[in-house]
Amino acid sequence: MQGWLVSTSQLVKVYQDKNQVPVKALNGVEFRVAAGEFTAVAGPSGSGKTTLLNLVGGLDTPTAGTVVVAGQNLGALSRNDLASFRLHNLGFVFQAYNLIPVLTAEENAEFNLLLRGVPAQERHTRVVQELEDLGIGRELIHRRPNELSGGQQQRVAVARALVSRPKLILADEPTANLDSQTGARLLDKMRDLNERTGITFLFSTHDPMVMERARRLVTLRDGQITEDERRG
Repeated sequence: MQGWLVSTSQLVKVYQDKNQVPVKALNGVEFRVAAGEFTAVAGPSGSGKTTLLNLVGGLDTPTAGTVVVAGQNLGALSRNDLASFRLHNLGFVFQAYNLIPVLTAEENAEFNLLLRGVPAQERHTRVVQELEDLGIGRELIHRRPNELSGGQQQRVAVARALVSRPKLILADEPTANLDSQTGARLLDKMRDLNERTGITFLFSTHDPMVMERARRLVTLRDGQITEDERRG
């Protein structure tokens, strides 16, 4: 597994449905991502895309198999060590935003920097720049999530993921709540950041815009990888 930023081996995830019937979301997935990739995982609903991202991000635990990220076997970490690992190495963009309702846009976007101990003035400077780059101007940064549109909330969530410059950003349907123009701008910014800084991006998506911009497109079906296309 040396040389890979992400490596899974014989990854299996089984859930119980509402009738307590076992459902195999992932079935022996072998998946590797090198540092600096801009990769999208596509497939129909229920194919295992989000499950794969959640396991790579340490947000869920596999039924069987291993997940190694940045040299760490996630299954061998304690809960506290795993939380620290995520804080210092990963950024997340969730379809449901996962913003903290009582915090402003700026406070949500700076949250990871605060946990890392970054000084207040540096946090403010970095966050305001990141938000403005994503179209969230200074007139919006003191608003709470319920005072922002869905698209604005998603851009705040993206800023939160980007501002700490993690090794890996996991983005679950990041354009789902954006109009096509805003989504295209967001993806272009992510790709530019990938090219300039080497941050690795891993998306799950149904969006043709994401698939078109990805340099690698992995297709999941019934919990297994059926295609793996690299584009230069």
